Amino acid sequence: MCVRRAPYAHQVPSQPQPSAPDQGFVDLGWTRLDTDRARRTGDAEVVYGAGKTPDQVVGALRELHARHPLQAVLATRLDDAARCAVRSALPDADVDDVARTAVLGPLPVPHGLVLVISAGTSDAPVAAEALVTARVHAAGAERVDDVGVAGIHRLLAVRERFEQADALVVVAGMEGALPSVVGGLTGVPLVAVPTSTGYGTGVGGYAALLAMLNSCAPGVVVVNVDNGYGAGVHAARIARRAAVRT
Repeated sequence: MCVRRAPYAHQVPSQPQPSAPDQGFVDLGWTRLDTDRARRTGDAEVVYGAGKTPDQVVGALRELHARHPLQAVLATRLDDAARCAVRSALPDADVDDVARTAVLGPLPVPHGLVLVISAGTSDAPVAAEALVTARVHAAGAERVDDVGVAGIHRLLAVRERFEQADALVVVAGMEGALPSVVGGLTGVPLVAVPTSTGYGTGVGGYAALLAMLNSCAPGVVVVNVDNGYGAGVHAARIARRAAVRT
C-alpha cells in the first residue's frame, strides 16, 4: 500500500513561472528545469529523485513531459514514496521497483545494442538502472545476470553475446574483478560500474572502484559507485552512433 508523506513547507512545489523560449529552462520555484538539453545533446534532462519530495518528482516529470511529449523522460533513484506518487499521479508512467526509476512518454526507436552484464543478483538495482537508462537514451538493451568470477564458467558460457553488442556495461561489487575479465575477452567498448555490495573492507564500493580504475585490461572506463545511470548514458551514446554508421 502506498503511503503519501506530506512535503515539508519549504519544499512545496510552486506554480511554474513563465520563461522566454530562448531561455531554455522553466522555473518551478524550487528548481530550474533544463528544457534545452534535448536540443544540445539529443537527450532530455533526467530527474534525479534522491533528496526530492514525491510531489517534486511528479512535478518535474510532468513538466518535462509537457515540454517533450514525444520523448521519454526519466526519473532515477526514486524511493518507495516517490514511486507510489508517480503511479498515482501519472498512471501512464512505467515505474520499475528494482531500478527505482520511472519513465514517462514513449521510448525511442532503439539503435544498436547495449549489453548489461552483472556479477551477482545483489547488483540487480544498478544493472536495472543502466538497462532502463540505455533504453530511454535510444539504444536497444539486454541483460546477462549472475556471471561473476566466483563461477567463471557462467561468464564463458555467454561469451558469444559480447560481440553482438555495440557497448558493454559491466556491473560488479565485492573485489570488482569482472570488468577486467570481460575486458580481456573482448574489444567491445566497455564501461565498468562498481557497486556498493560487499563486506566491511569493500568500503561501500570503494574497493571495487579502485580495482576497476587499476584494471590491466585496456579500454576499460569506469563510472562512480552505483552509477548505473551514467554508465547507461555512456553506453547508449556509443551504441546509437555505432548503429547509424554501420
